[in-house]
Amino acid sequence: MGLSAAMYSGTSGLKVHGEDMTVIGNNISNVSTIGFKGSRMYFEDAMSQAITTAAGTGQVGRGVAVGAVMGDFSQGSLETTTEATDLAIGGNGFFVVSPAGEEINYYTRAGNFRFDQDGYLIDPHGYRVQGWEVLQESTSAVAQDSTTQEISTGVKIKGVPTDIKLENFQSPPQETSRIDMIVNVDSKSEDRSTDDINPFTALFSTYDGTKSEPLGDSTYAYQSTIKVYDQNGTAHTLSVYMDPVNHEDVANEAGGKRHWEYIITVPPNEDKREFWDGTNEEKRGILMAGTLIFNASGELENMSAFTLNNTGANPSNMNDWRLAEFSQNGYPICTANFLGADDASVVTGDEAKNIEINFGLRNKATVWSNPTTTMANLPTDPNINTAALDAIPGMGDTEISALSTTSYASGSTTIFQSQNGYTAGFLQNISVGRDGVLTGRYSNGQVLQLFALTLATFNNNYGLYREGGNLFSETRSSGPALTGLANTGDKGSIASNSLEQSNVDLATEFVKMITTEKGFQANSKTITTVDQMLTVLIQLKR
Repeated sequence: MGLSAAMYSGTSGLKVHGEDMTVIGNNISNVSTIGFKGSRMYFEDAMSQAITTAAGTGQVGRGVAVGAVMGDFSQGSLETTTEATDLAIGGNGFFVVSPAGEEINYYTRAGNFRFDQDGYLIDPHGYRVQGWEVLQESTSAVAQDSTTQEISTGVKIKGVPTDIKLENFQSPPQETSRIDMIVNVDSKSEDRSTDDINPFTALFSTYDGTKSEPLGDSTYAYQSTIKVYDQNGTAHTLSVYMDPVNHEDVANEAGGKRHWEYIITVPPNEDKREFWDGTNEEKRGILMAGTLIFNASGELENMSAFTLNNTGANPSNMNDWRLAEFSQNGYPICTANFLGADDASVVTGDEAKNIEINFGLRNKATVWSNPTTTMANLPTDPNINTAALDAIPGMGDTEISALSTTSYASGSTTIFQSQNGYTAGFLQNISVGRDGVLTGRYSNGQVLQLFALTLATFNNNYGLYREGGNLFSETRSSGPALTGLANTGDKGSIASNSLEQSNVDLATEFVKMITTEKGFQANSKTITTVDQMLTVLIQLKR
C-alpha cells in the first residue's frame, strides 16, 4: 500500500508540474500580446491519510494538487504608436466592448481600436467600444434629467453607455452673436469728419451707402474690420470707424475728457434689414453709432450706442436712432440681417439677429442714463458746455474689463478682436484626452467633444473569466462591472497613441520554468525509485 501510494504521489507531482509548465508556457507565448495579463499557478497538498504511530495518530500526504491559477493584473509598460485610437489605461479599469446587436459586454485592456467604414470604434474582432455621448455646449441646457452625469472636467454626458460612432463629420455653421473689439485710438489724432451742427454725429452724417465707398479714407481717424458670419456660415466684413470729436467743439469740457464718435457698418449691399423703401438708402449698412468717452488718462470711462430698431423708421432721421438695448451680459446690441426675409435658404427662425458689441465696457445696470435720448438730442455745436456734455447718455453702472479700449498717445491699433461665429467645417482628426473624452477637430477651427469612454472596474479582478482574444467576461466571483469615467474615482487615466504591453516578465518566467522542470524531474525520480523498490520486492520470491 505504501509503495503504490508513493508512486501515485509522484504521478500527481508530474501532473501538477506539467500544468504549471502549461501556465508558464502560456505566459511566455503571450509576451508580445497587447494588454495580456499573465497568470501564476499555486500548488496545494492533496488529501492526507491518517496512520497510527507510537506517538499517536499521524498523517501521510498523498501528493499535490492545483490550488489555484490566479491572474496577474499589474500594469504593463506602454508602447508609443502613431495612431490616436491606440489607447492604454494607466491604472485600474478595463475598456468595455460589445458585439454588434448583442446586449453583452466584454472587457479588455487591449486598446488597439480603429474606426470602421460605418464610423464605429471597434476592436480587432469588430466589437464596438462603449462610451457616453457628450452633450455639446449648445444643447447642454437640456441635460438636466436624472440620467445626466457631469464629468469633473465640466463635460456633460447623458444616458447609458452606447456604441461609440462618429456621426458629426460636419460642424454646422454658427452665426455671430458677439464681437469683442479692443483698440487704442491715438489721442493725438485730428478730427477728420466735422459737422457744423452736431460734432458727435459727423461720421454718421458723412456716411453715404449709395456710394461705392460710403466713407472715404480721409473721413475717419481709425478703422478696424472683422469677419462675421450669418446663419448659413457665409462671411461678411464688419467695420468699425472711429474719429475724435473736434477739440475746439469741446473746449469747455470739464475734467479733460475726450470724446470719440464711432459707427459700425457692413457693406450696404449685404444689409437686408427691412428699414428702407428704396428712397432712403444713404444710411444702409450702419448697424450702430455712438460715442466713446475717455478720461484724462486715456481710459474708457463710458459710452453711448444708438441703433435703428423700428421697422417703420427712417434711417436718415436721427430721431429714429434710439439708445440700443443691452444683452444679458450688459453689452449694447445691434441687429443685423444678411439673408433677407425671402431668402429660401433660411429654414427656421428670425433672419434678423442680435450681435453684442464689446469695447471692454459693460453695463451692470442694463439701463442708460437719459434713456429717452435719441441721436438727434446729442449736444449741438453752439450749445456744447459742461452741462450738455454730462447729458450725453451713458451706461448706468459701468464695469471695465481688464482689457479695454483706450486713447493713449501712441499709434492707433487693434489690440484684440474676436467673434463667435464660424462657417461649416469638416472633421479632420480625432484625439483622446486623459479623461477618455474623444474630441473632434474640424476645418473651421471648432473643437467638439463627442464621446467619453466607459471604463469598468470589478471588486475581484481574479474572478474574471478569460474568453480569449484579450477579452474577459464578468462572473459571480468577479462581481458586476462598475462603470465610470476615466480619471475619476478608482478609474485609471487614458493614454492616447499608446498600447499597453504584456505584463509578462521573461526573467521571472524562465526562473519559474527551471524550478518547475526540476520539480517535474524530482517527481519522476520518485516514480523510478519506487519502481526499483518494487523490483527488489518481487525478487524476494526467488
